[in-house]
Amino acid sequence: MITQLPISIVRGGTSKGIFIEDRYLPEDQKERDAIILRIFGSPDVRQIDGLGGADILTSKLAIIGKPSIKGVDVDYTFGQVSVIDPVVDYKGNCGNISSGVAVYAIEKGYVKVELSTTLQEVKIHMVNTGRILIATVPVRQGKLVREGDYQIAGVSGSHAKIDMNWADCGGETTGKLLPTSHARDLVICNDRDYEVSIIDAGNVTIFINAEQLGLSGIESPSEIQEKEGLMDKIEEIRGRVAETLGLISNYKNSIKESPYTPFFSIVSKVNKYITISGKEIQSEEIDVVSRLIFMQGIHKAHPVTGTVAFGAASTIQGTVVNDLLSGEFTDDNSVNIGHPSGIINITSETITQDNELKLIKSKIGRTARIILDGIVYI
Repeated sequence: MITQLPISIVRGGTSKGIFIEDRYLPEDQKERDAIILRIFGSPDVRQIDGLGGADILTSKLAIIGKPSIKGVDVDYTFGQVSVIDPVVDYKGNCGNISSGVAVYAIEKGYVKVELSTTLQEVKIHMVNTGRILIATVPVRQGKLVREGDYQIAGVSGSHAKIDMNWADCGGETTGKLLPTSHARDLVICNDRDYEVSIIDAGNVTIFINAEQLGLSGIESPSEIQEKEGLMDKIEEIRGRVAETLGLISNYKNSIKESPYTPFFSIVSKVNKYITISGKEIQSEEIDVVSRLIFMQGIHKAHPVTGTVAFGAASTIQGTVVNDLLSGEFTDDNSVNIGHPSGIINITSETITQDNELKLIKSKIGRTARIILDGIVYI
């Protein structure tokens, strides 16, 4: 019986996770999940007897291993550890944690860095979906560069910039960038039609105009969470889409069977608003506003994988996102998305190939660092 094992705590983007080497965990999935839940202190909303942090943005797991396919540097399996239920959800990916994987892979020797190299590519095999993510990490004299002037909303200070290329991640869950082949779909909920766009890139994400939910779109996470009946309505819409896509057997079981994915993005036109830290975001700084729901809560920033889907949606005519964009695209199809902590930028491009939409560019900047290496007692 395992009584202790080595771990790392890593911040990746605006998330923080526990990194565990695959070789230290049992092969049996039930035994493995039981150990993981014990490490995190779940289920418990405070996670007081574990390392989870009592927040959906810190209750994240990365299982790291040697590459199981050719042409990559490292295997990465993501798990979202529920705070409420004894569940580890492996259905999706976390883009923020992925940036931490790039740093971890270099630091732990999965990637050999030449002394003359200044930018090191790390090819990450995302085991959950079978896709490959390419991260470009600053290095110097064979080691990570930790200092830098790149800032991301939701993280204090500045750090070295990590460029993330998600071009291989279109249609990773359903096989199609537009899972239903439509830019918009109708979802019936309580005898009312809701118009949504469904995009499969990074993670399957549902987009809806804030007005359809009786919102302005610039509400704070707590204002959305506390609006009577709203989160239940969102969960039903999310569940019905998940059932339609074959991710779950019945929409009523969405929280139990697939709490993590699909994501749900509430989108609105540009408007100035105050971030959760008290900073005012001006209309001219952004192209569109998003409030994103996952794990039955409002993300305090904006998840990278949801941003990948957002960027793809922005390039597709007729989607909820594309119709709400405030102005013309720049030459590189760059979009600034306003979220509760500030602004996130994504550069995307899609093309039609063999009568199917393909994602050929999806670039986003992140920062990451290893916070702790240590031993956890089970």
